[in-house]
Amino acid sequence: MSQHRLPLPGCAPVPLAHYLKALGILRLVAEQADPAAAGCWPRDTFVLHSSLDREALLDFFLHRYRPTPILAPWNNDGGFFKNSRRSARETLQKVEFSAAARLSPYRVAIKAARDAIAVCGITEPPSAEAKADFLTACRGHLPDDSLSWLDAAVVLTEEGAKYPPLLGSGGNDGSLDFSKNLLLRIIEVMDPVSGAQTAEAASWLRQALFAEAGASQGIKAPIGQFFPGTAGGANATSGFAAESVVNPWDYILMLEGALLFASASVKRLESGGTGVLAYPFCVRSSGVGFASAAGADEVDGKSATEEIWLPIWGNETSYPEIRALLAEGRVQVGKRAAKTGVDFTQAVVTLGVDRGISAFQRYGFLIRNGLSTFATPLGRVVVRRNARADLLSEFDEWLGRLRRAVNPTAKPLPPASVSRAVRQLEDSILNLCRHNDAARLQRVLVTLGGSERAIARSQRWAKGQDLNPPKLRIQPLACLSYRWLADADTGSREFRLAAALASLTGSFGEDWLALRCHLEPVETPRRGQFAWAANASNDVQWSEAPLPGVLNAIFARRLIRAEQAGTGSLPETAHCYATVADITAFIEGETDDTLLRDLLWGLSLIDWSADMESRPAPAVCAPPALYALLKLCFLPQRASNETIPLVPAIHHRAAAGDGATASQLAARRLRASGFPPALREIPLRGEVVQRTAAAILFPLDPREWTNLRDTVLRPAEVSRA
Repeated sequence: MSQHRLPLPGCAPVPLAHYLKALGILRLVAEQADPAAAGCWPRDTFVLHSSLDREALLDFFLHRYRPTPILAPWNNDGGFFKNSRRSARETLQKVEFSAAARLSPYRVAIKAARDAIAVCGITEPPSAEAKADFLTACRGHLPDDSLSWLDAAVVLTEEGAKYPPLLGSGGNDGSLDFSKNLLLRIIEVMDPVSGAQTAEAASWLRQALFAEAGASQGIKAPIGQFFPGTAGGANATSGFAAESVVNPWDYILMLEGALLFASASVKRLESGGTGVLAYPFCVRSSGVGFASAAGADEVDGKSATEEIWLPIWGNETSYPEIRALLAEGRVQVGKRAAKTGVDFTQAVVTLGVDRGISAFQRYGFLIRNGLSTFATPLGRVVVRRNARADLLSEFDEWLGRLRRAVNPTAKPLPPASVSRAVRQLEDSILNLCRHNDAARLQRVLVTLGGSERAIARSQRWAKGQDLNPPKLRIQPLACLSYRWLADADTGSREFRLAAALASLTGSFGEDWLALRCHLEPVETPRRGQFAWAANASNDVQWSEAPLPGVLNAIFARRLIRAEQAGTGSLPETAHCYATVADITAFIEGETDDTLLRDLLWGLSLIDWSADMESRPAPAVCAPPALYALLKLCFLPQRASNETIPLVPAIHHRAAAGDGATASQLAARRLRASGFPPALREIPLRGEVVQRTAAAILFPLDPREWTNLRDTVLRPAEVSRA
């Protein structure tokens, strides 16, 4: 039998109605016409591979297609009870007492549903408490071809009936009952008495399959959440409001496709909790990654609860293969299942899904336009390897705890600054997964540092002191590997300077003092590990002041700690070093202080206790004279065989903007230590002096020390040093 490759322009991944329509076409052709039928999505158009050509496909749906019996006797508008709407009862009776052979499965299913109602002895739709028992009775009476609808619309868990988001709340969207409207649409395309096509059925079908223009684009009827663009409402047309318009075949085939999504109640063996709802490629909502995202769209927020990621495949795939894919319908992030939209994105680009899928179309079920729920397209993620996204696993556990801690339902509510920082972090993760480049990874690093900073500002909340009994919510994060240095490096001066600062450490007596200890109240029970400090410490010098002032405060504190430890000089080491060229740019105000500040927080989260490879020798650049003079007074002890005693007043005067006095003190100190400078004073004042004082904190590449001496010491003393 020859195979035909038939593009269906009316079927695309967006909107959701058209995606489901494509699945419905494939399912019905495979089950009722050609078991070997297959399909794929090249260039956003569904292509049907089957023995049916264009005319045969049209003939199949117009004359031989048997609708799947989709009923909702548990809903008031299902038409089974006397208090149901008259229109619902009359529509159901038209099919129940029809003579068309094509509708015989419906007649069998309607009788089975009435038997279930009789067994349960109910005369009106069951209450919430009785619904589980009634659904169990329906499962025992309904024929097999109706159970797929029951599984897709409702699932029974230990906590009662649960409703997957794809089909609203048990097969209805507010007052719109899907099963009733499906019966109306079926009657509009086929005569219930003879089963023959209606007058406009062929035109509507060509529009639905091939996007052909016709005299009538559809009828005025609701389509629910599946196609927001035709849902009507205020501002939906050039006038004040528009009616909802639907092509009957779109509605029919859409619900036929939705049957492929069957939910289940599963038990997580590792927990002692109750059963949880499992739905194909469905995760909790993440209110990030799309233009209209808001805090209310967060996980467990009020405007959305779940989102679904629909697979798009480029190779010809059979119906049994697609059914198996959707039946499994899960993705992994490392060793755990994806739980949120951010998790799903991460899994897609780190080989958490490997089923021949080329991309996923993300949909969120968002409350927009009043209280209407819309299946809103939130973007697409291509399935491809992203090695940089592997680094996200390094803080996955920490982020999971943080997400739970900022849940909008948590009591007391989390600080707004922390919730906002988490959303920014998750948004940056989504961008990284979509675009594999250093800039996106650097943005993740910045937002990760921003989250740590927001948590550090909310110490009482982070430590759980407002809980009874107190319970630690979030520990400081300190687990990032050195890979971040290479993979997030965009080659900017700010990144190199921030890395040098973040890597600065030193043993001040018995205390190991990393630069991070000046940013937030942490202590180091062991090198490379951080915990919240039990008591407030004067070591924390971070503030929202301009960056030069903050760096000057940190350096002044380290001078005090050196004096208290009696080290005689700065006992500092670093894993990364700044170069004279980058420091000069900082002194002259050519760097972005905001970016440098943000990068410092992010890079401080790296575990600097491990060894790392040395970097290439820096290019020689003449340093500013004032910087060279001041820095020589505060070099680490290993910079010379002779120690230059610390004089904090030198830095104090420079930090105050008094370059003349600071340079005089520095020249005097160097001369007394046996290193007479070639100058006595540098008469500078103001901001450039303050930035020069702040620049002393940057650990300088040891290969640059000779460069400093060449600049300000007398030649004879340089050779001796």
